[in-house]
Amino acid sequence: MIRELAEIVAVNDDSLQVSTELKTGCGSCAQQSTCGAGIISKAFSDRRAEFLVRKPEGEFRVGQMIELLLPEQALTQLSLMLYGLPLLALILTAVGLGELAGVSEGWVIITAFISFGLSFYGLKRWLHHRDVQVSQLLSVQQID
Repeated sequence: MIRELAEIVAVNDDSLQVSTELKTGCGSCAQQSTCGAGIISKAFSDRRAEFLVRKPEGEFRVGQMIELLLPEQALTQLSLMLYGLPLLALILTAVGLGELAGVSEGWVIITAFISFGLSFYGLKRWLHHRDVQVSQLLSVQQID
């Protein structure tokens, strides 16, 4: 299980609005003070994400810290889809137009990048509709 601490921002009848701190990979490296990524991560260190999760049984209050649990398999599947689908669209479009249709190289490149971008747009719309299902995968656990 993937675990993340969150703070309750609002309590609704059937859901909790929670806030989590967005973390970067920088912070423990010895080169943090001279690395460009480390300097940028310090500049944007106060980033938070807010979203709704299903409210389990129990008493919750604003300001309470809770733990969000997400199955590792769900994270792996969504990550593969997010990274793999656009690359697959790029490669299949390039091979399909270049080798099978005999389109000129310039048009193959332009069309492949357009399909790459459209795949991100399609994924964004599809995942927006799946937000409810993804939030249902999250389990809320109270911290004593």
